[in-house]
This record gives sequence, C-alpha cells and structure tokens, in this order.
Amino acid sequence: MADLKDFAEQLVNLTVKEVNELATILKDEYGIEPAAAAVAVAGPAAGVEEVEEQTEFDVILTAAGGSKLAVVKLVKELTGLGLKEAKGIVDSAPAAVKEGVSKDEAEGLKKSLEEAGAEVELK
Repeated sequence: MADLKDFAEQLVNLTVKEVNELATILKDEYGIEPAAAAVAVAGPAAGVEEVEEQTEFDVILTAAGGSKLAVVKLVKELTGLGLKEAKGIVDSAPAAVKEGVSKDEAEGLKKSLEEAGAEVELK
C-alpha cells in the first residue's frame, strides 16, 4: 500500500515536461494514449493567461473608524510623518498610507491599523 502512495505522490509532483515524456513513453511503448490525463495534469488550457503574482502593494486607509486619534498616532509612527501630515492622511480617507511595499510589510501595516480601529485595504 505504501508503494502505491509513493507512486501517486510522484505522479502528482511531475513537471509539465515530465508529463509529456510519460505520455510519449506510454504511447510509443505500450500503445496507451493518455490524452485526457495529460491535459488535466499539464496545467492551464491553451489561451489562458497566467497571472503574475503581485509583489508591491499600496496600503489604503479607507476609514479612520471610531478611534481617530489612535489611528492618527499610528499613521504618524508607521510612516515617520509629522502629526499634521498623519492627520491629513486620516482626514482625507480613502488615502494611501504607504505605497509600493512588500506583501509582508503591507499585511503588517494593515493588521496594525485595523487593531487601532481603522478600515484598511491593500491594492
């Protein structure tokens, strides 16, 4: 039974090139044409564009929420801006708090701002 599980795991982890080679071997040596299986394992159908993963995010403050003062202080701390500039961002929501940051940084900023009561979205 363990051998079958190992075999199944090897099949699932085949690359597209390896799937094509396997299909050729099955066809040439055994007379088996695995057309449907090869298409299912090979990946997206022709004509379907692969979407590039987004690497830079904008942290957008959509609303200050109930504790505006706490959000202003946090925006000031997170951005390094002065109190007046941070208040300007919060007052003009929806507004960008930070732009072009990594996914991890953006999610960290979002979490911090939401904990302070703000409404935030990532773009």
